[in-house]
Amino acid sequence: MKRFFSLVAISGLVFLFACAPRQAIKQEVDPLRERISALEEKVSNLEQRLNNLESKVKGMASEIEAAKREAKEAKSLAEEAIKASKDSAEKAEAAAKRAEAAAKRAEELAEKAERAAKKAQKAFELQQKK
Repeated sequence: MKRFFSLVAISGLVFLFACAPRQAIKQEVDPLRERISALEEKVSNLEQRLNNLESKVKGMASEIEAAKREAKEAKSLAEEAIKASKDSAEKAEAAAKRAEAAAKRAEELAEKAERAAKKAQKAFELQQKK
């Protein structure tokens, strides 16, 4: 029986000292609650910012795709313009060569006509003297 009473007494003392008062527990838990609330608020703000960024990225992705399409169109137009320019340059060069040849021939014909005119004038002068 002595054992039983001593066991009950020891258990009572352990229970008495092991159980902390509510006030002490509240003092320990309250700062943790405040920290958890602050962290939850930060997480909520970060989630909101992340959602905003995701929406901006989605908007930018469509703008990027539109810009890519416009760049491809501009590239094809530029290539067409370059090709047309080369064709025009080749045609202009050929026309210039033909014009040069025609001018040279015209000069030759003009010289020939001038020589013929001189001969005709000499012949006319000779007939006038006869």
